[in-house]
Amino acid sequence: MKQQLYLWAGLLALALGTAGIALPLLPTVPFMILAAFCFARSSPALEARLLNHPKFGVHLVAWRDKGAISRRGKWSATIAFGVSIAIGFTALALPWSLLPLGVAGVCLSWIWLKPED
Repeated sequence: MKQQLYLWAGLLALALGTAGIALPLLPTVPFMILAAFCFARSSPALEARLLNHPKFGVHLVAWRDKGAISRRGKWSATIAFGVSIAIGFTALALPWSLLPLGVAGVCLSWIWLKPED
């Protein structure tokens, strides 16, 4: 039962990560990391396929081995958070417009403190 839950969670994360390729505010790599985590506990074949993927495999292996995020990934996250902050300031009233700024501050601090691959 637990193995099937991990499999379904991995498939859902994979689907969301795939959708994130086309949708700019939906992150791709974090969902792929989650999918690899779930597949490691449910389907070694799917995990190996994801880790050997030509586009995402390098990032997933770097995260798994060193907890590393590429500089390009860090800058992409920074730009995406900047867009979210701008949307928050224009679409939300105070004090709610400060929420994206706070979330971005915490998340970006964590991201930029991670090692680079």
